[in-house]
Amino acid sequence: MSDCSQQKGILFSISGPSGVGKGTIVNEVKKKYPSFGVSISATTRAPRGTEQNGVEYYFKTNDEFDQMLAEGEILEYDTYVGNRYGTPAAPLRKMVDSGTDCLLDITIAGSLALKDKFKEDAVTIFVLPPSFEVLANRLVGRGTEKADVIEGRLAKAREEVLEASKFDYIVVNNELDDAVAKVEAIIASEHLRAFRNEASASRL
Repeated sequence: MSDCSQQKGILFSISGPSGVGKGTIVNEVKKKYPSFGVSISATTRAPRGTEQNGVEYYFKTNDEFDQMLAEGEILEYDTYVGNRYGTPAAPLRKMVDSGTDCLLDITIAGSLALKDKFKEDAVTIFVLPPSFEVLANRLVGRGTEKADVIEGRLAKAREEVLEASKFDYIVVNNELDDAVAKVEAIIASEHLRAFRNEASASRL
């Protein structure tokens, strides 16, 4: 964090349609903020090789994962090859309480769940493409998916952009450097919000 008077950490979540460049933006922003905390996923798969609990993943049994879901401690999750992967809330709560910021690249539903659980301690950012045509070109440019899959992703993207108004901020990713600069400006401005700095003001 940039200011020692900051009392709590802030959770910045970035979401948007597939292919919009969320991951690239997050990676670039993290270069400027190396002290940001890292969100570690929980998974029901077994550890591999030298993987350690709480380092690569939080390894959970299916029953433990179910319990976390029931208690609202998993913000979002997906299933891959029979194993579930989710974003646990407890480590994020610990970061907030310790004054550590965190930048997350999570699903739209995950960001909305994060906001619902953490209120003003979470800041949500929706990344939009400059147009669906540009988004289609980006998906095609990956060269990793067939035409029918790309069409499915575009159809889903058209539904997902309707959720943008539920977010705190909207950033259009036309030029990467500009989008990164806007996210960094959001981070800086959130640290200057009056309600986050009441303790500093009261000491004057």
